[in-house]
Amino acid sequence: MEKIAIFVDVQNIYYTTRQIYQRHFNYNSFWMAATANRQVVAAFAYAIDKGDSKQQGFQQILRNIGFEVKLKPYIQRSDGSAKGDWDVGITLDVVEFAPQVDVVILLSGDGDFDLLLEKIRRIYGVSTQVYGVPALTAPSLVNASDQFIPIDQHFLL
Repeated sequence: MEKIAIFVDVQNIYYTTRQIYQRHFNYNSFWMAATANRQVVAAFAYAIDKGDSKQQGFQQILRNIGFEVKLKPYIQRSDGSAKGDWDVGITLDVVEFAPQVDVVILLSGDGDFDLLLEKIRRIYGVSTQVYGVPALTAPSLVNASDQFIPIDQHFLL
C-alpha cells in the first residue's frame, strides 16, 4: 500500500477557492479522493489562529477528518497588514516526512514550494502531488510536481 503524507496550506486554499469560486474547499471530498487505498503516515493542516469560535469549529472538523492542525497566532501589524505565514513550518515538516513516504501531497498554490518539491524528489525519490486552484497556482509549482490536481467543482462545498 502506498504511503502518503499530506500538507495543507489552509490560508492559501481558503483564499484561492473563495476568490475564484466564491465557495469553500471540501476537505472531506479531498480526503476520500487522496487517501483511497493508501496509508496516511502524516496529515497536517497549517492555519492561523484568530481565536474565534467559528474558526475553532472548522479546526475541529479538520481534526475529525484526520488532520493534525498546526496553529500560529494571527499577528496584526501596526501598519494594518497581517502576518501568518507557514511556509517554513510546512517545508520543515515535508523534509522530515518525505523519507518515510512514497508520495507527498501538498495543497497550496504558492510557488515558493517549487524548490522544495524538486529537492525532495531528487534526494528521497518521493513522488509529489499538488492540489491547487488552477488560475491561482504558480506555474513553477505545477511544473515542479509530478501530478497537479486542479481544485474544481469536485472539491468544493
